[in-house]
Amino acid sequence: MNAFLLQYLPILVFLAVAVVLGALFIVGAWALAPKHPDPEKISAYECGFNAFEDARMKFDVRFYLVAILFIIFDLEVAFLFPWAVSLMKMPHASGLFAFWSMLGFLGVLTVGFIYEWKKGALEWE
Repeated sequence: MNAFLLQYLPILVFLAVAVVLGALFIVGAWALAPKHPDPEKISAYECGFNAFEDARMKFDVRFYLVAILFIIFDLEVAFLFPWAVSLMKMPHASGLFAFWSMLGFLGVLTVGFIYEWKKGALEWE
């Protein structure tokens, strides 16, 4: 039973070192950090402008539109990476099918991007 428990000793040592180092870093940062707050540092700041009303105020729809556009084109890139990695490992016929399928996907996204551009969704006043 002793030999079995000794197998867990490296894990316990690792956890002990992690806890000690974490505590040292937290205490060190608290002890060494400058503590000179001024009104500028402790003021609320959000979305590129100072907070000026209630937290439940209505935001302009452009904030949400920019967020949605970012998510759409971020997901496009997320689909491109695994596709590009697996494309070279495919046989010729299925590789061509995958290439043209992704080209169609990018075409649809490009049409959507052009539509948003023409409608002025990317313009900021």
